[in-house]
Amino acid sequence: MTHVLRSFWLWCLALVVVIVVAFVVTPSGSATERRIDHLENLVKCPSCDDLSVANSNATSAIAVRHEIVSLVKKGESDTAILTSLEDTYGTQILLSPPTTGLGTLLWLLPVVVVLAGVVIYLRLVRRR
Repeated sequence: MTHVLRSFWLWCLALVVVIVVAFVVTPSGSATERRIDHLENLVKCPSCDDLSVANSNATSAIAVRHEIVSLVKKGESDTAILTSLEDTYGTQILLSPPTTGLGTLLWLLPVVVVLAGVVIYLRLVRRR
């Protein structure tokens, strides 16, 4: 019985440690600020080469940042905000390719190439 009780207290202590670590590691700032930062890192500066609006001080990047903040404060979803920016600036406004249409091919092509390489390698090994 003491073994069970001792195990119980060790699990309780472990749970407390995990909760404390979670609170210490959690980034500061509100959820809205973190969401805005996340969106700003997904969107490319319209007048820069491969910089996010979060990393650029160009006038166009500042305008996009203001637009993101405005749309977040209006309660728009992340998808709606990104779609709105794509409608305004085109699909090249996103730093990552879209996950639909041709963008799907861009995401899947490396996986297919790696799988094909593995299959070819396994066939060559089996022949030897």
